[in-house]
Amino acid sequence: MKTTFKHLKILSLLMVFPLIGWAQTPITGRVLDESGEGIPFATIFEQGTSNGSTTDEDGNFEFNVSKLPTTIVVSYIGFKTKSQEITSAANIMIMLVEDSFGLAEIVVTGNRTKPRTILDSPVPIDNFGVKELANSGQPTIDRMLTFKVPSFNSQNQAISDATAHYDPADLRGLGPSRTLVLVNGKRKNQSAQVYLNRTPGKGEVGVDLKSIPTAAIERVEVLRDGASAQYGSDAIAGVINMVLKKNVEFSTFSAKTGITSEGDGFNFSSDFNTAFTIGDEGYANITLGYYKQNETNRPGSPGVNDPGAERPNEIQWQKDNPTLGMHVGQPEMEKTDLFVNMAHPVGENGEFYTFHGFTTRTGKSYAYYRAPYWRRGVADSGFLTRPEDFLGYQPTFETQIDDHINAIGLKYDLGENWRADLSATYGANSVDYTVNNSVNRDYLADNNTSPRTFHPGGYRLQNLIGNLDVSGRLTDQLSLATGLEVKKEYFNAYEGDPLSYYKGGSDSFAGIKPAEAGEWTRNNFAAYAQLDYDITDALLLGVAGRYEDFSDFGDNFSWKVNGRYKLGVKGAIRGSYSTGFRAPTLHQRHLTNSQYIIVSGSSEPLLQGTLANDNPAVQALGVPTLFAETSKNISAGITYQFTPNFYGSVDFYQINVDDRVLFSSQIGADDDDSSMNPVEQILEDNNVVAVQFFINAGDTKTQGADIVLNYKSYGGFGASFAANFNKTTIDAITTPAALAQNGYNIFAREEKGLITNSRPKSKLILGLSQELDKWYFALNNTMFGKVTVTAPESGGEDQDLAAKIATDIVANYKFTDKLSLNVNVNNLFDVYPDVTKASTNTAGAGGRFLYSSEVQQLGQLGTNFSVGFNYQF
Repeated sequence: MKTTFKHLKILSLLMVFPLIGWAQTPITGRVLDESGEGIPFATIFEQGTSNGSTTDEDGNFEFNVSKLPTTIVVSYIGFKTKSQEITSAANIMIMLVEDSFGLAEIVVTGNRTKPRTILDSPVPIDNFGVKELANSGQPTIDRMLTFKVPSFNSQNQAISDATAHYDPADLRGLGPSRTLVLVNGKRKNQSAQVYLNRTPGKGEVGVDLKSIPTAAIERVEVLRDGASAQYGSDAIAGVINMVLKKNVEFSTFSAKTGITSEGDGFNFSSDFNTAFTIGDEGYANITLGYYKQNETNRPGSPGVNDPGAERPNEIQWQKDNPTLGMHVGQPEMEKTDLFVNMAHPVGENGEFYTFHGFTTRTGKSYAYYRAPYWRRGVADSGFLTRPEDFLGYQPTFETQIDDHINAIGLKYDLGENWRADLSATYGANSVDYTVNNSVNRDYLADNNTSPRTFHPGGYRLQNLIGNLDVSGRLTDQLSLATGLEVKKEYFNAYEGDPLSYYKGGSDSFAGIKPAEAGEWTRNNFAAYAQLDYDITDALLLGVAGRYEDFSDFGDNFSWKVNGRYKLGVKGAIRGSYSTGFRAPTLHQRHLTNSQYIIVSGSSEPLLQGTLANDNPAVQALGVPTLFAETSKNISAGITYQFTPNFYGSVDFYQINVDDRVLFSSQIGADDDDSSMNPVEQILEDNNVVAVQFFINAGDTKTQGADIVLNYKSYGGFGASFAANFNKTTIDAITTPAALAQNGYNIFAREEKGLITNSRPKSKLILGLSQELDKWYFALNNTMFGKVTVTAPESGGEDQDLAAKIATDIVANYKFTDKLSLNVNVNNLFDVYPDVTKASTNTAGAGGRFLYSSEVQQLGQLGTNFSVGFNYQF
């Protein structure tokens, strides 16, 4: 056969390939864990080639690489993948750091006797690293948890006074008051603000989650089970424990900015986290944070359909302003944070620790626009403009919120098997109000002038807590934890400036009057014990009890039993039954105020009053002194690690809450004008159109299920599915006899709807991720289930808002091991809730709200774009 150039080329290539193989360099070495033990069957390969192998039973490896120096990559389930440059061919040592996946993760929340793995725990616990949470692309920890934990919900509340600046959050739809939040295992103080407007969590008090910067957090543990018998009040729905960073290897600086597809809501954040050693083994971790967001606006456009306009300027204003001047959306916010977490050994057996958090933020939201035909008295006074030019005004509601948490303590080993923890924790939250662009109409009428800026006062809540906890082993099978707690709480209501409460007060939010201001305190003592009995390696039984005595309402004893049976080394069946309680807060006992709100059927805001529970007028109606809510919680589930990289769990629960503290409906005049009943007399005496109060009156039942599935492959692919299904029903409402006899309904159907229908009855989260060398990609879909807009007693039709899916995409690129860029698109397809129908007869204010302000699914932001970077040094 004739030889051609083509044949010679093929022949030469065939000769070169073996030469390349001969040129490869054999390398040998060993892969170790942190204790120096060899890791068997780990995957090892040369980066950018197909050269590779696996380690033997002792962790040894041998294979050929194409060149030296080169980079090899080692991976093994349960350890962080490691890339390492090598320059020599022999005796290469590579150490992998544990990165527990699934049921082998160690958690401390809910296990007061000793830390246990998720598999060993008798109750369901989730463990989220801060990187996993940050990959959601959300700006604050409460938003991150909303898109990661199916039973957790938190959304911004538009036009709701101070509530707009706190965003009520809850687990399992049980309200903000029934989730206990810890920082490093210590109780976090609640906020100073009661959520008084018609939003989810109305009448309740929660923890100000915006006061905990993400950059300071190492991980978040979420206990999905009642835990009052271990931790005390509030732990009815579960416990969220924020674990702070310790002695990190690198200093990290991050910055991020974003904006919505509507061109509003611009936000910017930056934070810095670092650590340094103190002495030989101590550390101090420091976090500095800054966050700023601009407002968004998603109003309806009722335009000329709004009734009442008659004068030429009023008619023209409607034509020129189809949204009628409304601002409906997230408020402006600017926030700064400083967190410090420190520890240092004391002798050979002790450790001194302390952590401190300081957060301050300002915010601005909007009240209803005061249309010119709503405020003809102001127009005709000529105070702002000539009457014929008057266009109304829109008050702003502005806040300054400060939050502090400080803890100091000493841990000490008491012999081989016992440990003590003595600590003191101080927490405080305060809110100060400013109302701008407003008018005191009564003062204007009396004096022909009025301030435009008012300082209506504010609130402050403080607590001081002392704890002594002792835990250890009685035998190899019996573990005991016991402790004492003393707590002192302070609640302050600060008087506003006199013109803010003069007669009717500043328009949109009247100031705190002298009679409404004051300071109230209480203290309580608690003792608890928890005993765990590992009967066998598979079977664990536990029991816990806690006694608390409050100075203002009495005592409570809560108890819990739980158990776990391991299905070999891969799975477990678990269950628990517990009683729990929630102490009424000092706010709910002593809050008295008056403010303008929208009342169904009224064309403009009206003044309403809240009287303290211990007010003689409220007591005269037969309203009892507030006492503790109690609960019964039963749960059962199974968890299983099917393979080293795939596990799942299913848990069912039922939570009954008795004597739930409710914020009553507005109690006003009846339809009989011929005589004045006792309730009407109280209204007249307090110069308000309606009165509300706090009362132990509700019995509720919440049933649901949690499902969690997680998969993580050797090649960097990950998939997760998590879901929550829940339903809350109201079994009974107890009405005091004096009110019942006069035909009053203390908790109208629209108020009931806030408990049963305002949070999604289901939430499903599907996440997919892929790591590719320097790239990380994630696709997350979150389906927020149905909610219902509940029509008021006065009439209207309930409206079911269909389930909605928010799609988020994440892309991270590592330029180097220390510098990375991240890009996020949240709510890719610009999904909004269903538009609220006018037939619901709810507080849509004549079409001013396009979306309901009373129920929440995925919020009203639409698509949001953000880009940021992280730099380690």
